Amino acid sequence: MPELRRDPVVGRWVIVAPERADRPNAVVRTLPDQDDPASCPFCPGHEAITPPELLVRRDNAGPPNGPGWTLRVVPNRFPALRTEERMVRAGLGMYDAMGGVGAHEVIIETPEHARAMPQQSPEQVEQVLRAAQERILDLSRDVRLRSVLFFKNSGAASGATLSHPHSQIVALPLVPTELQQELAGAERHYEEKERCIFCDILAQEARERSRVVLETDGFMALSPWAARGPFELLVLPREHRSIFEQSTAAELRGLSEALRLSLRKLDLALGKPAYNFYLHTLPLREPPSDWYHWHLELRPILALAAGFEWGSGLFVNPTPPEEAAAFLRQTEA
Repeated sequence: MPELRRDPVVGRWVIVAPERADRPNAVVRTLPDQDDPASCPFCPGHEAITPPELLVRRDNAGPPNGPGWTLRVVPNRFPALRTEERMVRAGLGMYDAMGGVGAHEVIIETPEHARAMPQQSPEQVEQVLRAAQERILDLSRDVRLRSVLFFKNSGAASGATLSHPHSQIVALPLVPTELQQELAGAERHYEEKERCIFCDILAQEARERSRVVLETDGFMALSPWAARGPFELLVLPREHRSIFEQSTAAELRGLSEALRLSLRKLDLALGKPAYNFYLHTLPLREPPSDWYHWHLELRPILALAAGFEWGSGLFVNPTPPEEAAAFLRQTEA
């Protein structure tokens, strides 16, 4: 049974989910077999292995939970959190805990076992983003849930345990520390300058150009000034937008192209590295904000955190963001 526990010193919450240990390759990071879809639970014909689909896109009028789909969203078989859990808080002496209520879903991006996101069509990537948008809107109706994280792990080093292209959604009964810190910093900047800090970043990067990797219709991908790791990228809507799930069709189309091209550049420049990306947007049901700006963060796994990083909270980046951006700009995608 999953449980959320809070560190009493820094206030950071951790999900304790023993069931996650039952995942394939959960501990030993061997590369998933790219050439054997026969046992893959996400491949067409294996729909009965997954829980029933929550959302599906089809090319035909086939029956639910059967072949013929182009995208499926299903509950995770090994969830970090469950909608069935009760919203119960407990105090164990000085320690705080609460029931592991939430949701954990998988977006199966394509029926093609080896069609990684950098090789997917713009339409397919847009379909993934639209599915994420629809699921976030649906999950926002559950008042127990306060925030949602849409993310992707690709490659064994990223934490992925299956190679079939997929991304995930986790809905939480709290606002995680990382997002809280972003929200607080953005609000502080707005109180001082009366401007969105992300809009200010976009304006400066557009002037200097040295850290800009690419631009598509409505979006900019850049190497952040204080990137925590080599070739880390930040993808931002150029217009001020605070809530991802309110994105228009045109905005999702622009984001899909920015994301796909960014991933292709990383693939070609770095030899198909493992990577993570994740979406930061306002907590659920909050009104649009003048001081926050939703965005995607993309991190290739090129170096592992070690004792210094864990002990200090500081990251050592061996590749200056300006050099990373220049290298990626020169890479034809």
